[in-house]
Amino acid sequence: MTGRIAVTPRALSRGGHLALAALETAGYEVFFPAPGRQPTLEEQLRFLPSCVGYLAGVEPISREVLSTARVLKVISRNGVGTDAIDLDAAAEFGIAVETAAGANAQGVAELAVTLMLAGLRHIPAQDAALKAGRWQRLEGREVAGRTLGVIGCGQIGRRVARLGLGLGLSVRAFDAVPDPSFAPAGDFSFTSLEDLLAQADVVTLHCPPTAHPLIDKQALTTMKPGAYLINTARSALVDDEAVGQALDNGTLVGYATDVFDREPPDPREFHQHPRVITTPHIGGYTKESVERATRAAVENLLRVLSARP
Repeated sequence: MTGRIAVTPRALSRGGHLALAALETAGYEVFFPAPGRQPTLEEQLRFLPSCVGYLAGVEPISREVLSTARVLKVISRNGVGTDAIDLDAAAEFGIAVETAAGANAQGVAELAVTLMLAGLRHIPAQDAALKAGRWQRLEGREVAGRTLGVIGCGQIGRRVARLGLGLGLSVRAFDAVPDPSFAPAGDFSFTSLEDLLAQADVVTLHCPPTAHPLIDKQALTTMKPGAYLINTARSALVDDEAVGQALDNGTLVGYATDVFDREPPDPREFHQHPRVITTPHIGGYTKESVERATRAAVENLLRVLSARP
């Protein structure tokens, strides 16, 4: 046996995955310390000191935890985010951090577009009303001819842009480092954040977390009245209190989010707002995304571990 590897992503830790067999074939002991849920800090402190590899989900991985992991060589995420990991501590302790870049991009992009369509047609509210015995018809909006604002034009944002163009939307994108080679057919252009917020009927977030909320009270005052906001990226990008006020005063017609400060989130009145749609972090939770992400995470583990004595 060449060492232990902990597997904690919720999509894998309850039922496993065929791709994990490659780790066992290579001689590693694969185990699931918290089946179906995120491990707690106390559990991490118990299991990580014996691990050479960590196939991690979205749980926080702190300096305190990493300081006890004396034989840990690599943390391999089955997604792209690393903001939950203390990267400085990982570098200090010589622990590689790998991600499954692009593996869940299509799934997240499709969810963002799904939330846009569901919100603009009031699908959740009308479904709930009909199931409760009420015939409630709410006038919706068509997307064709409207403007979609994509904040963050990486692998996910580019897919959202193409999907939006296919639906007949004009697309305006903002990226900190725009790539001029990305020029899809249709009414697409890069623009400033300020112009995007002022023009877009729908704004969707696909960028890394920022030090302060990107969509705060000030940003909301510059948005087109009656805009729709979607967040499938990181909860820290949005000031929930400001969004709640914008929903009440009509600045926003609706808000959809797949991400929360903690999972599952604490019960909040904001999440019960009739024009808020919530989904339990399912952007990358498709059969295809899980398959791609798991195989990439396993390959990254084997590559890093085989390169070390």
